[in-house]
Amino acid sequence: MLRSLRVTNFTAFRDVRLRFAKGLNVIVGENGLGKTHLLKLPYSVAAASAEAGRRPDARKPTRSALQKQLAEKMRNVFRPESLGRLTRRRQGRHRCTVELKFTESSMSVTFGFASQSMSEVAVVRGAKAWCDRMPVFLPTRELLTIYPGFVSLYDTYNLEFDETWRDTCLLLGAPTLRGPHVGPAHLLGLLEDGMGGQLVLDANGRFYLNQRGAGRFEMPLVAEGWRKLGMVARLIATGSLGEKGCLFWDEPEANLNPKLVRDVARVILGLCESGVQVVVATHSLFLLREFDMLGSGCFQDVKRRYFALQRGESGVDISQGDSVDDVEPLLVLDEEIEQSDRFLESRTP
Repeated sequence: MLRSLRVTNFTAFRDVRLRFAKGLNVIVGENGLGKTHLLKLPYSVAAASAEAGRRPDARKPTRSALQKQLAEKMRNVFRPESLGRLTRRRQGRHRCTVELKFTESSMSVTFGFASQSMSEVAVVRGAKAWCDRMPVFLPTRELLTIYPGFVSLYDTYNLEFDETWRDTCLLLGAPTLRGPHVGPAHLLGLLEDGMGGQLVLDANGRFYLNQRGAGRFEMPLVAEGWRKLGMVARLIATGSLGEKGCLFWDEPEANLNPKLVRDVARVILGLCESGVQVVVATHSLFLLREFDMLGSGCFQDVKRRYFALQRGESGVDISQGDSVDDVEPLLVLDEEIEQSDRFLESRTP
């Protein structure tokens, strides 16, 4: 699991450090402040390590192997014209440093790259062991409808999609587990009840929803909210989301109605309760309130951490704490609260 992330001169951030909870971690802020970057960076590092460790010829990490793996993964996930484009934009030459610590200290790594770097990183402190689990990244868009043939197409042609889409499609296509499940397997029933049926991968490489009493539906005919729940259900069924795993989810509330946002919040906290570390980025007051209410109720044992992003004089600043009240000001939320006030005033005779 992630323990902390420190970055200097990375995109919009001059010098920030995030200390993660082992349960739910919520990054909140306005658009354009770098929320997704704070998801993709630790994901890139963990995924690069896990991919290297899963190779048949894998050996213990070396500095040269780490440098190559990290640089390639970051280029494929962020898709910059050059790696140096990820440094904070200022005049002159500058250097970005990244320090990612895991609860298993042997997996921790520190590396950096210069603003003029094309495709190279320099490892300052190398990991002594590869990450033992592949992290999961869920983008704002569901992927079940584009799954058929996407991986082979991505590997054959130069598509302008970041590599998280390919990674997640590979996990969605993995075979389901057999026998007794551990971790969050009990959530499968709740998810299937929410969708009204079971998600299946047909021999033709397409996903379908077998809905109780209504027959089989191809994914483009299924509501997007159910497709998002379906991705989580499939990743649980394949074991990709299991105990000691890590899920990064970018705006889970996107394109969902309030009822489904409530279901998603409950599923996320259920994953945390089962031992999955979850990091989400959002600017939804509704989702934050659901986390807060559920975390004070039936999920009160789930450790939570909140990170509020705000534009400062020298970049984006981050305040953090174990509750929403600890991370003021939440400017993105102020807009929604102000709208409520304006709405009530407009209805006042």
